[in-house]
Amino acid sequence: MAIIGSLIKGAIDVAGNFVSHSKHIENQQKVLKNLLEKAKDTAFGKYYGFQQILEADDIAKAFQEKVPYFDYHQMQEQWWYKLHEGLEDITWPGNPSYYALSSGTTGKTSKRIPVTDEMIDSIRNAGIKQVTALSNFDMPSDFFEKEIMMLGSSTNLQERDGHLEGEISGISASNIPFWFQGYYKPGKEIAQIDDWDERVKHIAENAKNWDIGALSGIPSWMELMLKEVIDYHNVKNIHEVWPNLQVYTSGGVAFEPYEKSFQALMGKPITVIDTYLASEGFLACQMRPETSSMELVTDNGVYFEFVPFEPDYINPDGSLKQDAPVKTLAEVEKDVDYVLLISTVSGTWRYLIGDTIAFTDVERAEIKITGRTKFFLNVVGSQLSVNKMNKAIQELEEQFDIELPEFTVAAVKIDGEFHHVWHIGTDQEISVSEEELAEALDKNLKDANKNYSVARSKALKGVKVNLLPMEIFYEWSGANKKKGGQVKMEKVMGEEKYEEFTEFVKQNS
Repeated sequence: MAIIGSLIKGAIDVAGNFVSHSKHIENQQKVLKNLLEKAKDTAFGKYYGFQQILEADDIAKAFQEKVPYFDYHQMQEQWWYKLHEGLEDITWPGNPSYYALSSGTTGKTSKRIPVTDEMIDSIRNAGIKQVTALSNFDMPSDFFEKEIMMLGSSTNLQERDGHLEGEISGISASNIPFWFQGYYKPGKEIAQIDDWDERVKHIAENAKNWDIGALSGIPSWMELMLKEVIDYHNVKNIHEVWPNLQVYTSGGVAFEPYEKSFQALMGKPITVIDTYLASEGFLACQMRPETSSMELVTDNGVYFEFVPFEPDYINPDGSLKQDAPVKTLAEVEKDVDYVLLISTVSGTWRYLIGDTIAFTDVERAEIKITGRTKFFLNVVGSQLSVNKMNKAIQELEEQFDIELPEFTVAAVKIDGEFHHVWHIGTDQEISVSEEELAEALDKNLKDANKNYSVARSKALKGVKVNLLPMEIFYEWSGANKKKGGQVKMEKVMGEEKYEEFTEFVKQNS
């Protein structure tokens, strides 16, 4: 009998019984008030009158009226640059201990996002909340004695001007509690290796020494690691190496596009649990097995706001127009795409992280990630969100029984007329032609999206599909210094980036 596992499972079951799901709106009101109280004497708080906001009858409304929307570049150019000059108390009391480096999916240089000690605590608390939620998934006792493979960025953080820098997954892993370190794999030594390929090589070499029960990480990079382990040990699936693997916690992107290719690497079904860890905080996690949706963490130093995801509210660069309407958690509706805004204990205020979400259960505050504001294809009025693209690709997978885990698309002029050119990744031998895939993809999108159908009858003259090996997508990310970690492939490319990508494909094919 797994005595230790039984004790851990018992403790988690007890903790899970005390988790409340019914006070999300009240939680958010308290969080906003606490954030404003804490930051009222900062430069930002004084400039935007946080004390006056706190004295208002409707704090949320006053907050909306006084504080504008910000994206990273606006925060950096107007406020955060002062932190790098050695000033304190700018958007949050004191100075941040860490900066999360994030090149995102489109930027050429890394963003440096402040991460305070309070945010480290917030991320840790959200992680504990997710662990306690395992009580809802009826895991066997021995599962809690197994090791966890956390595949993120390097934990070898760089010291700079009195603080440490790295990707958020590396910062989080470097701050894991001492009691968890015995369960954590690949372990401190391997996790500190900066080079992604080298780190994965060491994981493959040591894989059979570990009894892995759970995986955690971005789906695309997790797949690449699993393939490396499978190839190194010359086995058919990952369960021949890790027979006790039972859980995978995905993070930061929708898992559905990767589900078919991911499951193909398994020897038996595993439980997939979604999480939402961004560079700016741990925002949501799946709390129950009846759904793949994630519950917003509403009581943990993050205040959420929601702008309807409509073309009229979005600037060409993906930022928000200042007159875009906004809703609180008390005002949102089910099945509507929203641009997510957050205000946090790291001193982000009404901050656009770039993701779009939709509520699947308003009362439970459960959401799904539906896409990115910059990944919105509307050059000729097609109004294609990432969510719609993902669904169309999934329909192709089902229709032709194939695996298509990755793609990118661009609106390209061919002979003076616009076409959507899709580059789709697969490692399968596919009998269906690119022309047949393009025709089926076009039909799927027409059937699902009225605006796309109208565009196809006017300015959007055609659809082209180019099949590429998955290695191209991995190497493209590597060439742009975005391999591994929290990195997400850009789903929509502008003209300049598309030309760079097609040239890269030619050179590496």
